[in-house]
Order: sequence, then C-alpha cells, then structure tokens
Amino acid sequence: MLGLLVQAGYSVDANEELADYVIVNTCSFIGDARKESVRTLVELAEADKKIIISGCLAQHFQEQLLEEIPEAVAVVGTGDYQKIVEIVEKVEQGERVKAISAEPTYIADEHTPRYRTTTEGVAYLRVAEGCDYRCAFCIIPHLRGNQRSRPIESIVAEARQLAAQGVKEIILISQITTNYGLDLYGEPKLDELLRALGQVDVPWIRIHYAYPTGLTPKVIKAIQETPNVLPYLDLPLQHSHSEILKAMNRPWQGQVNDVIIEKIQNAIPNAILRTTFIVGFPGETSEHFNHLLSFVQRHEFDHVGVFTFSPEEETPAYKMPHQVPAKVMDERRNLLMQTQQPISAKKNQASIGKTVEVLIEQENPETGELIGRSARFAPEVDGLVYVKGEAPLGVIVPVTITAADVYDLYGEVV
Repeated sequence: MLGLLVQAGYSVDANEELADYVIVNTCSFIGDARKESVRTLVELAEADKKIIISGCLAQHFQEQLLEEIPEAVAVVGTGDYQKIVEIVEKVEQGERVKAISAEPTYIADEHTPRYRTTTEGVAYLRVAEGCDYRCAFCIIPHLRGNQRSRPIESIVAEARQLAAQGVKEIILISQITTNYGLDLYGEPKLDELLRALGQVDVPWIRIHYAYPTGLTPKVIKAIQETPNVLPYLDLPLQHSHSEILKAMNRPWQGQVNDVIIEKIQNAIPNAILRTTFIVGFPGETSEHFNHLLSFVQRHEFDHVGVFTFSPEEETPAYKMPHQVPAKVMDERRNLLMQTQQPISAKKNQASIGKTVEVLIEQENPETGELIGRSARFAPEVDGLVYVKGEAPLGVIVPVTITAADVYDLYGEVV
C-alpha cells in the first residue's frame, strides 16, 4: 500500500502526528491481537486522526468498525490492498469507502512497488497467500481465502530487486510455506524455489511457517545443498499429543512430530528450530499437557512461543465442549515457558567463544552499542546480539560471542 501511494505522489511518514491519513494494518487472528488493533484505533481516533483501517480486522468486522469509529474514513479488506490509491482519492473527495472483497484473490508480485519499513538489511517476501487447511481454532482461511502461490519466476525476480537494494536477508512468508506451489503446479515446489533463490546474491534466505509434513526429503536436501538458505525452520506445531491434534483438525501431524524432528536434526545437525504451541485447547487434560512438556524437554527447541487458546466465533473450536478455564491456561503457558527457558539459555551459551556472522541493524545513539542478529535469530520473534565495536548498519560482520542470557547474545566485532 505504501509503495503504491508513494508511486502516486503521496508522501509517507512514520510519525502519525505529521500525517493527514493514518493507515492501520490490523490483525484479527486471536483475541489479544484484536485488542491491540482496537486500542491503536481508539488512540488515533481520540487524537482526531482520519483513519484507514486495513487488514484482517477490516475484513472481519467491517460494519462494526464503521459504526463504532466515526474517524474511520475507509476500511480495506485483505484482498483489496491494490486499490489504496483509488480509496484515498475517494476519501479526499469526502466519500467514506468500504473496499472489502468477499473472496480475497489478490497477491502482490514483483511489479508491485514496495516501500519497506523493515531495517535496511531485511525484507519479507510473500511466496503465497491464504490457506487450504481448516484447523479447528483458526480463522485465517475465512479472512484471507484459499492458498494462491506466486510463480517461482516472480518470486526470484522480486528477490533480485531486493538484492540490488542491498538487502542481506530475505524471509519467505506465507500461511504454509511448505505447501508453496501446490495450487499452481499440482504439487509443492518449495525445494525448487529454494534452489532458484540460491542463484540470487543474498547471503541469508530464511523460511518461516514450515509445516512438518511438508519437510520432505527433497526440501531437506534443498536446504542442505543451497548455501544461502539458513538451516532455520519455524515449525508451527501447536501441540504434541495426537488426541489434541486430532481435535484441532491436524491429525496428520500427530503421526509425524517426533519422526520429522529427529529426521531434521539428523539430516541438518546445525538446524535452528523454532516452534509455537497452543495450551488450553478445549479438552486438553493434565495428561495432554504433560505430554507437551515432555515433548519440549525431549527435543530442546532453540526458540518456543506459547499462546493460550483464543476462542474465535467462526471456528469449530469456539463451540467445543470442555473449554479450559483462563486461569488454568495461563498456568500452563507459564509452566511451558519456564520449562523452555533453561533450554534456550543452554542453546545460547553454546555460542560463547564462537565467532558468528551478525547482521547489524541498529545503533544505540547514547552508548554507540550496535544491535543485530545472528542466523539463529529471526526478526521480532527471537533474540538479539548486542555488539561492541564498529560496523556499518545493514552489513553482516563477524562477531565473537562473549556472553549470553536466556534470549540474547553479547559480543565484539572481530
């Protein structure tokens, strides 16, 4: 949206106080995300800002938003981002605009102008949009439609554009990256995509949202044999117990969790594994939860995120019996995080004394200390590396790690 607006001659600023219109790109995946989105909207409304509400919350609650937030001059759905210039033009003429396609089909490609808001060395690259799975807790297919993949040639062309801009790390995203290409080619083509991206002059390619069943021998081999593809896998497992996974409508996963993780660790000994779990799914007993605790202890993931179950009205899980009390969910989340923390600390401490590549992203203006990430850390969800010494921003430099804590590393430029 920002790329299209800049191309049309509008100026963009990160400071909303300077803006005539503020676009709020919202999330509606879980209750906490909705609350954060609504809180932001209310704060802007109280500041008398003209608000354009886009994204999943707009797709989900279009009528309520227009009714309850008079400052909202437009709502833009998940399949309508490409109309943003036309929407702003209509708003400027005094119209209140609702641009919500019932069946989202749009996906940006290499011809869509971009205005990156990430740090200069990093870019996200969407390989597909939407999801064909129907997990019992998830509202994403309702908000974003079925999977639609971009051709390999389109993704590689955009990757080359980003490389020419000096990007050092490209992060591949979609709802299920391991299913990439299934809709377009009749079979998943992530392995071919990775090998094609191996020809692009970008040091780091990172894969997000890799479902375990999609990590086929061909994909694992492509990771092994493509030097710029990081051995970092974000596996949204959600649970370990087969009964809970069946209730989640993910029964295929319960048969492969242990097997695929061991297969990955054997094939890629330096693999960095991140995962997320949901605790408190309806029907989760103490036995199910203890199974999850043992699973986390056994596999020693590098990074773990834990969510409490969020009941979403349009999903089957909303009406399931045996809903778990909020207090119990919170206790389970805290216990699972406490179980993971010493594992994360041990993984970080293993880096002490080693020299690792770090992408420098920020400088503390007061202390001059640099802040970056090693290949072990994805932006925003994992830790940081605090670095002493000098190095330009947006560049990968060797750093000797001198200390570590549960989440972060500390080191010096070599």
